[in-house]
Amino acid sequence: MTTQAIISLLALLLILVAVVFRVLFWPGMRIARIQKRAFPDPWQQTLIDRLPFVANIPLAEREQLKFLIKVFLADKKFYGCAGQEINDDIRVTVAAQACLLLLNQDRTPYPDLDSILIYPSTFVATREVANELGLVSTNHIAMLGESWSQGKVVLAWDNVKKGVMNLQDGQNVVLHEFAHQLDHESGSTNGAPVLNTRGAYRSWAHVFSEEFEELQKDVVRGRHSLLDHYGATNPAEFFAVATETFFERPKEMAAYHQELYQQLKDYYKLDPGNW
Repeated sequence: MTTQAIISLLALLLILVAVVFRVLFWPGMRIARIQKRAFPDPWQQTLIDRLPFVANIPLAEREQLKFLIKVFLADKKFYGCAGQEINDDIRVTVAAQACLLLLNQDRTPYPDLDSILIYPSTFVATREVANELGLVSTNHIAMLGESWSQGKVVLAWDNVKKGVMNLQDGQNVVLHEFAHQLDHESGSTNGAPVLNTRGAYRSWAHVFSEEFEELQKDVVRGRHSLLDHYGATNPAEFFAVATETFFERPKEMAAYHQELYQQLKDYYKLDPGNW
């Protein structure tokens, strides 16, 4: 074997070792390093000021939440739009609510998500819409939040603050948009996130389809419902709206939508009614 061949072989082995280390060992080492970091006092103050209900969460889940926040903020980039400046108050407020959806699940926070775009208030999204004749027109839609399949979530900061201040109205833009992110992990944003078994999918489909149809009937009849009528738009929006209600109005949901509440309790592996 020539010297050049030996050098090439050694280089190939080094690359292989680096790849194996990166795939098998580095993620665990990195998580361990993040876990050892102290939760900064200003972040703790943000939880107290913005999310006082966190004090009611059991200690073990509260510590989980802090760890998930640290990992989330180490991984995700925040960008201010339309003049919005990004600070730790914004970052922790968003991360804490997003990570509520991940408690007790032993998973990496939103692996497909890369960045969060923050506007100061309602932003305008441009959409191309085709009518029944196939003619395409451009629509400008005022938005409070949006979840993209390309690894981005867009939020209006004033609505984020409003949503977290009122935990009884069943409306929370962060919970809503991050529920969409979970939904998309199945490969399609269709109201059916990744579940563990075929039986779970069957049960989910049965309960969610019945509840979705009932909400659509409420909308047609102009009848009040616990779930926001926006959930009747499509199954993906129904899942996101149901998630908001599950975390913000759990006792009412457990009383009036027992099967739906049980499905979400099994999926999220927690019972916010106990908080």
